[in-house]
Amino acid sequence: MKNIPIMKPYFDDDEAKEVAAALASGWVAQGPRVAEFEKAVAAHEGAAFGIATSNCTTALHLCMIAMGFGTGDDVIVPSYTFVATPNAVEYTGATAVFTDVDLLTYNIDIEKTRSLIEKKYIRQGDIYRNRSTGNRLAGIVPVNEFGLCADIPAVNAIANDYHLRVIEDSACAFGAKIGNRHEGGFGNPSTLSFHPRKSISTGEGGMILTNDPDFADHVRKLRSHAASLSEIQRHHSKGYLLPEYNEIGFNYRMTDIQGAVGVAQMRKIDFITQKRAELAARYDRLLPNAVSFLKTPFVPQGYTHIYQTYACMIDLEKLGFGTIEEGNRFRNEWMDRLENHGIATRQGTHATHTLGYYRKKYGYQNMDLPNAYACDRLSIALPLYVELSDEDQDYVIENLAELSKNV
Repeated sequence: MKNIPIMKPYFDDDEAKEVAAALASGWVAQGPRVAEFEKAVAAHEGAAFGIATSNCTTALHLCMIAMGFGTGDDVIVPSYTFVATPNAVEYTGATAVFTDVDLLTYNIDIEKTRSLIEKKYIRQGDIYRNRSTGNRLAGIVPVNEFGLCADIPAVNAIANDYHLRVIEDSACAFGAKIGNRHEGGFGNPSTLSFHPRKSISTGEGGMILTNDPDFADHVRKLRSHAASLSEIQRHHSKGYLLPEYNEIGFNYRMTDIQGAVGVAQMRKIDFITQKRAELAARYDRLLPNAVSFLKTPFVPQGYTHIYQTYACMIDLEKLGFGTIEEGNRFRNEWMDRLENHGIATRQGTHATHTLGYYRKKYGYQNMDLPNAYACDRLSIALPLYVELSDEDQDYVIENLAELSKNV
């Protein structure tokens, strides 16, 4: 029986050589290889500054701290996202306020978000306050889910109308574009992830991209205990006194071992991106004839999807199901059958408003955000990685068709 994983990072001897060189140098904490990786990623995405972090969650947290989010603030996030997005809001003491998503793109629904603000908030001068709690509406965090940019120009329009700060959660979207502009290229800081399920990986790791030199300087300090000098600056400076610490900071640094892996990964980023796009196109071409009730990823005109995840949705109508729960039972049994045939699949991600912490704290019900709930219950992510062969992809498709019968 075959064993086809959902994802596998693409490494070769290049990463091993870079890591060996980092170890031999004796500099294994954050240092020159992290700086090299930062420059390579920023250049690729067209950003002025890249600030590497221990992961994307800490990158989000740093951005929110730098923007001043805290107790008494509300920050809007789409429900259909990994739990790290709202968690980063809650770390600051602010409140994560969930909005619904679009069923086609899985990204933030613009009109529903505007309606949420108008219903939930009242204007007081230039501030919008929560009608129930009095909290200030401070920010909005669009998630570029699965490798497809949200409608960031429309999000920016909301931010302009309601005086909000914007952070793009681009954990899944390194390389994604709207037109010729990369994620993070619309005036907002963005955050990337280099987890093994992402297009390139450093094991764990994240990065903040920004064009604002003051913002870059601030988050760069915050990631290293808010020290007045970086490790490299201290290394090249005379004297023996420790730096100053003028605010509370964090230990959110990337190591040079991770940076070395990242440097090697960036040398093959174009190949990785192209190969993933080819595999996705092959699914697009073959799946509709094999499994008629499976909706393949939708890509709006002018957008470039990088397919961090190849996420599909079950079409309830074509299966003759009347409820989400019927579709969910079908999907789960189908995924069990696929696993028994050596094919790993996953649900796309969570409707985070339904998770225990947020349900208990804020009283959310499943259908408060019906699209996010439907995506949670009906999505299925298929195997996609650089070394997925045509033969193995055909095996996946054939089993998707065969094992959906008589569920």
